[in-house]
Amino acid sequence: YHQMAALQELLYKIERHIPHSEIKNTAVSEGSVGWHIAHSLLTIRVVVDALAQSNPKAYKWRFNWKRSFLFAVQKIPKGKIKAPKAVRPTNDLNPQSLMQQWQLTMEKIDSLKQLSPGHFFQHPFLGLIKLKPAQKFLVIHTRHHLNIIEAILQP
Repeated sequence: YHQMAALQELLYKIERHIPHSEIKNTAVSEGSVGWHIAHSLLTIRVVVDALAQSNPKAYKWRFNWKRSFLFAVQKIPKGKIKAPKAVRPTNDLNPQSLMQQWQLTMEKIDSLKQLSPGHFFQHPFLGLIKLKPAQKFLVIHTRHHLNIIEAILQP
């Protein structure tokens, strides 16, 4: 459960940056603060939906060194991976839209409580990831983008 508390805490930190959604710093990232917020929120919603739709009986464990590495270091190497199309924001990045996306995401993570540990999702680089490690992934991923947001906002 502590992963969910950590994820919610990160989301509250992200919410505080919504008013700065227009700010960009290309020395740090091509994406604006709003893009990183929208991407983080979209990733959470896509993962939660995939977990909910999965059939736990269909899970097949396979070793994946990238997944093992990510969970060991709990960091995503910056600038090494391009966001898959499914989690690239295309919608409006204005504060009102981001606030709606944020609220939707907060409601969505609540639905994780209804899932069994066997639910999983397919990550494009890390393979199949079950519920508990998926929650850990979302914390690592959200923290990664929050760090980028904070770097963009550095004076």
